[in-house]
This record gives sequence, C-alpha cells and structure tokens, in this order.
Amino acid sequence: MCELFGMVARHPATVSLSFGELARHGGLTDHHRDGWGIAWYDGTRAFLIREPVAAAASDKVRALLASGLESRVFIAHVRYATQGEIATRNTQPFVRQLAGRDHVFAHNGDLHGFGGGPGRYQPDGDTDSERAFCVLLDRLAGLYDRDPAPSIAARRQVFATFAAEAAAHGPANFLYSDGQVLFAHSHRRRQPDGRMASPGLHHLTRSCPHPATHPFAGMEIRSPHPDQHVSLLASVPLSDEGWQPLAEGTVLALEEPRAG
Repeated sequence: MCELFGMVARHPATVSLSFGELARHGGLTDHHRDGWGIAWYDGTRAFLIREPVAAAASDKVRALLASGLESRVFIAHVRYATQGEIATRNTQPFVRQLAGRDHVFAHNGDLHGFGGGPGRYQPDGDTDSERAFCVLLDRLAGLYDRDPAPSIAARRQVFATFAAEAAAHGPANFLYSDGQVLFAHSHRRRQPDGRMASPGLHHLTRSCPHPATHPFAGMEIRSPHPDQHVSLLASVPLSDEGWQPLAEGTVLALEEPRAG
C-alpha cells in the first residue's frame, strides 16, 4: 500500500528530513517504488512535483532535500500501484482548482466501485484515488455554490461524509487540503503482520516557544518567529517520537492560525 505524509504549521517550516524518511520508504526501506509526489502551498496556490519513479532513486527528491523548501502546508505520497498504470497522471498528490484556490488530495488504500459517474470533475488518470477526489470535489463544489465562504465545520462535514462512504468500498486513508485546513481521515491499512486493520494514520504535534532551528520528528523547523506549532500526519511513524495512532474512522481538520 502507499504511504502518506502531511504537515500544517503556524509558520513556514521545512520538511526536508521527514520527507527524506518518507522518500526512503519509496523503494529503499520499503516497496513503494511506483512513484512519489509532494505538494505545498503559497497562499491559495499549490505547487506540485511528482514522478512515476522510486523516490529513493530520484534526483528531484535529493534536490528538494537540499533546497530547504518551506511552507505552512505540505502533502506528500509514495506509491505502490494497485490500480492504474505507472505514469505521472496516476501519481499522487492530485491538485485541482475550486472556488479560486487549489485543492490537494492524496489517498492510501484500494477502493472498488466508488466514484466514476457523471460529475463536474472528471479524472485525468485511471486510479481509484483520483476518482474519489473527483467525488469529493463535486460535493465541495455544491457547498461553494450555496455559500461562497463555507465554514470549516461545513467543509469538514462534507469531507467526513465522503470519507465514510468511501470506506465502505475499501481502505480509505485520505489527506486533503484547501491551503487553509489539512483534513485527514484515518481508516485501515496493511499492517506489518499482514492484517488489514487500523491505524491507517498516525499524528504528532510539536510546539516551540523560541525562534531558532529545531529538530521535530525528524524535520527541521526553521523560523525566526516564536510560538511555532506543527501538526504532522503519516501512514507510519517517521521517527521514534510519540506518534499517536488514530482510531478507525477518525476525521481531523487541522488549522494553524497565523500568530499575530
């Protein structure tokens, strides 16, 4: 199965080391050799890099690690293909525009018979994950049609209902962001003993009251600002810190307001 990583922070932070660990899972320490991708935000705009190759062998991954890329919101994915050919169009995360902002989505699992019908959004590739994303976008588009500035609670409800319905079709671990909030749904995934069981995601939070460079969960927080706070999500713990397993069916809406 694929692996997910997400981060939302109060101030821009680099994920170079955490993404490095995730990348090593993409073909070096694990079997996720079929592609990798990472998306990050600058305001409402998302930037995306993805390749249908093993992350552990990618020159682009090494360049990203060296760049110290910073953002408040990241979503990353390493792929083990179960549906759809190995190609860029099938490599996650996926990015689409809705209501004047970019929306980013990544999935870990294998859904059968979910999505694929007529709708405003249609997939470019042939994966179950992108079909699911199109279902979510269609439902969010309806919400934005009714209210151009829907509340976080309203967006969370649409996401939670979508995730619960998807989970009836197979493992449904999702990370989704509109640049303001990082939404997550933890379901089931293949465990080391071969069982399909929870947890599907793990969560870690870290705070620091002083400006400096700090190691948090295998990543560096580089910020001149005090009161940094970071929330991390990953399919499996990426360090030996206190990652908390999320119960099956857990829905999170993580937002880190700008300090001011």
